Amino acid sequence: MSTALGTRASHELYLGLISGTSADGIDAALVDCAGGGARLLHAATFPYATDLRRNALALAQDETTFDLDAYGRLDVRLGEAFADAALELLQAAGVAPDAVRAIGSHGQTVRHRPHEPHPFTLQLGDASVIAERTGIPTVADFRRADMAAGGQGAPLLPILHAALLARPGEPRAVLNLGGIANLTLLDGAGGVRGFDTGPANALLDAWCARHTGAAHDAGGALAAAGRADAALLALLLADPYFAAPPPKSTGREHFHLRWLDVHLAGRQLAVADVQATLLALTVHSIANALATHAPGTRVLFVCGGGLHNPVLMRALEQAVSCPLASTALAGIDPDFIEAMAFAWLAHARLSGRAGNVPSVTGARSARVLGAVYAPAPTASHSA
Repeated sequence: MSTALGTRASHELYLGLISGTSADGIDAALVDCAGGGARLLHAATFPYATDLRRNALALAQDETTFDLDAYGRLDVRLGEAFADAALELLQAAGVAPDAVRAIGSHGQTVRHRPHEPHPFTLQLGDASVIAERTGIPTVADFRRADMAAGGQGAPLLPILHAALLARPGEPRAVLNLGGIANLTLLDGAGGVRGFDTGPANALLDAWCARHTGAAHDAGGALAAAGRADAALLALLLADPYFAAPPPKSTGREHFHLRWLDVHLAGRQLAVADVQATLLALTVHSIANALATHAPGTRVLFVCGGGLHNPVLMRALEQAVSCPLASTALAGIDPDFIEAMAFAWLAHARLSGRAGNVPSVTGARSARVLGAVYAPAPTASHSA
């Protein structure tokens, strides 16, 4: 999508980059952050090369082996892919790189372990490569400052959700249906909470890919062809994560096919029935979380790739007690709000403003997030 820039002197341009849990490609968004706002000007998705996606998913899901050389190569290759996405977006928008104040790059998460004795999170996509290739200062490594302050390092979108969607006197919620689902709860009195509810598209995509070869369940057709198995659903929902209180965050390292296979052991279910059960897992975990933590919610705004799954959306409409609405109805492109967030967080970093919400992440206090990677100046040589 695109919006005319008009007179650029009145704009403060930032570019946000992210690849989510599904690792299907890079979302890039050119955002006007003038006055601390976030207005989307141009956006696009750049699919990963097949081998790059395969390598990223393998590293994210394989806990049994670790190849340091493969890790290093992937970090650089992802940095190159992120830089290419940024430059292609700017070319399509007709914007010169020197008109952009900074890039905010989330990178590709390959591990997120907030609950360990020494909690950590890892995102790949070498920011020095991005800064060098684009010539634009790049802000990256957004999560670890929050974790160092005792937080989960996630989710980070609620601060932008609050800035764009909160309304006085009206309790609202925002649901991001990415690989993992996360909720932002806006109480209408300035309070902000949020957490990951569990899997959204990650397990649905992985099961579909294993059995059909397709990267995702287009239109929810595979799930629609099956029937959720009540016994399996109850077993999946018994995972301690769902009952754990916020703050909490999770990822593919928890909810992956090996996790599912353990629960499937000894069960003979049709492929479509398992897919239908996984869709029901997403719906029930979201509905239960909303009913438990924000029962007075008046509207649930939805964004992320899951919004385009009509079977999932119909099931959600039936499961929650408030109306659903795409963020598009509030003027926010539902496909690029995550990329917008990291452009906005880059602006916050350069402005010295906090990027986390302690009531969401559990950090001891607000923190300025991200490290700045400046493009190297050209060396001069004197006689």
